Amino acid sequence: MSKLVYVALSGGVDSAAAAIIMKERGYEVRGVILRLKPGNLADGDIADAQKVADTLGIPLEILDEREDFKKITDYFCNAYLNGLTPNPCVLCNPTIKFGKLVEHALKNGAEYLATGHYSDIINLNGVFYIKRNPSSKDQSYFLCGLNQHLLSHVIFPLSDLTKQEIRDLAESRNIEVAHKKDSQEVCFIPDNDYISFIEKEFSPEAISGDFLSTDGKKLGTHSGIYKYTIGQRKGLGSFGKPMYVISIDAQKNTVTIGDNEELFKKIIAVKDLNFLSGKAPEEKFECEVKIRCAARPAKAVAEITENGATIEFQEPQRAAAPGQTAAIYINDILIGGGTICNL
Repeated sequence: MSKLVYVALSGGVDSAAAAIIMKERGYEVRGVILRLKPGNLADGDIADAQKVADTLGIPLEILDEREDFKKITDYFCNAYLNGLTPNPCVLCNPTIKFGKLVEHALKNGAEYLATGHYSDIINLNGVFYIKRNPSSKDQSYFLCGLNQHLLSHVIFPLSDLTKQEIRDLAESRNIEVAHKKDSQEVCFIPDNDYISFIEKEFSPEAISGDFLSTDGKKLGTHSGIYKYTIGQRKGLGSFGKPMYVISIDAQKNTVTIGDNEELFKKIIAVKDLNFLSGKAPEEKFECEVKIRCAARPAKAVAEITENGATIEFQEPQRAAAPGQTAAIYINDILIGGGTICNL
């Protein structure tokens, strides 16, 4: 087995800790970072990654994938323009962040790519799955698009460590980014202002339309459907009581709003299913499902259909947004996921 490993450096502390651990396990370590953002937006992270590499005495390679990453940002914008709530990370991981990096590692003589993700890869009877990290930092939700080829060539060295242990490890090795703040946003929208990003990229015409009640009555006027997402409360205007976005109809250019209680659904539909094993479970099975990263896994029964799956929760779930990801688990093991769609 090759003792050469590539480590995906991001300029943050987690990937730095992954590099430290792999080096101290006796691997020959090479760092690699993706240039994804246009212009000089990626320069700060690349400079931080170079400092990590220099401190550890490892080379750093830079892969320019801005052209392919533009497909991810275009998908993101188009989803909002069509009344959906996208999940760019779930699309990016198998195609770029893991897809491109694993390909690069294998092409250059390494057998594995190591990353700073908070999850664990397990082998069950020759099939690779991802196990949830018990901490709030768990990132398994975003990995439901991966496959057996990628999982067989990836290592998550941080699977058993807490955030504080990771920072302590980096500090003890004189890593400058040991206490760098964690990124909380979509990586290509550092200020979290996705509306401005869409307007800059696509210059959409903000066509106004009707705010409707759930029984179809006009309540007011919205300023463009891409400015709203399911469950949103702020920015809707004054209606005499708190109101929330219940649904968005891109064809009719309407935004339906209502009470918080109207956001809860017991049954959702999921399309574009991916199962990590490459094979769907039996037609109907018990599982747990997360409908957003911050949500708790909720008990459910999934039934495979011709177009994807129908998921019935034991308890109604709030604000299941079409376009978002539903990640499916069995006993804390991620088995796959898909895109939430309208029933």
